Amino acid sequence: MRRPRGIIFDFDGVLVDTEWAIYQSWVQLYAREGQQISIATYSPCLGAGYSHWNPADHLEKLTGKKYDWEVETPARQAVLEADLARAGLMDGALELLDWCAEQGIGLTVASSSSRRWVQGWLERLGIYERFDGVFTRTDGYAVKPDPALFLAACNCLNLPKEDCLIVEDTENGTISARNAGIPCVAVPNRMTESCDLSRAQYRVASLRALLTELKSAQ
Repeated sequence: MRRPRGIIFDFDGVLVDTEWAIYQSWVQLYAREGQQISIATYSPCLGAGYSHWNPADHLEKLTGKKYDWEVETPARQAVLEADLARAGLMDGALELLDWCAEQGIGLTVASSSSRRWVQGWLERLGIYERFDGVFTRTDGYAVKPDPALFLAACNCLNLPKEDCLIVEDTENGTISARNAGIPCVAVPNRMTESCDLSRAQYRVASLRALLTELKSAQ
C-alpha cells in the first residue's frame, strides 16, 4: 500500500459503528409489525442511504399498510440515538487520526448521510476540526455509488487522485471510489463483512490494522 498524502473517510461504519444501530432500529420496527428484515435485504441502503432502496416502502409492501412516517421516523430515530448514546469512535480511529496529523496527511469526510447527522457526530466526538472538509448528500451531492462525494473531497484536498486514499466499508462506497478513480481500502464491519468489496484495491480488518499498514508504506 502506498502512503497517501490525503485520506477521504466514509463516516457511517468507518469512523463510528452507526450502521448496526440504524439497521437494528428497522429490525425493531419490522418486528412490531410482525415482519423481518435481514442484513442481505437491507444491504442496498449501506453507503447510499435510502435513495436506491427504502425499507419504509418495503415494509408497506409487506404489510399492505400505509404508515404515518412523520410519526414513525422520529420515534425510530429516538430509539436509534438512544442505542448510540454511548458510542465512540471505531477501534484505532483516534490513533489513525493522530498519526495523520503528525504526518501532515490531509483529511476529509464524504458521506451519503445528511450533514446534520455527520457533522453532529463529528462535533460530539470532538474531531470535526480535524477535517479539511466534510461532504454529504444534503450539501447537494449525489449519493454513492455516484462518485460526486469523493471527487468533491479530493478537490478539497487539492491533491492528485493517486495521492489520495478512500476508506470505505460498503459495496456502494467501493463502487463509488472506483467510479471516482481514487484508490480505496475496504474496512468491513459486522454489517458489511459479507458484502462484495472487491472493487477496493486493499482490504484490512480494522482502522488499527490500516494504521499499521500505512506506517510501513512508502
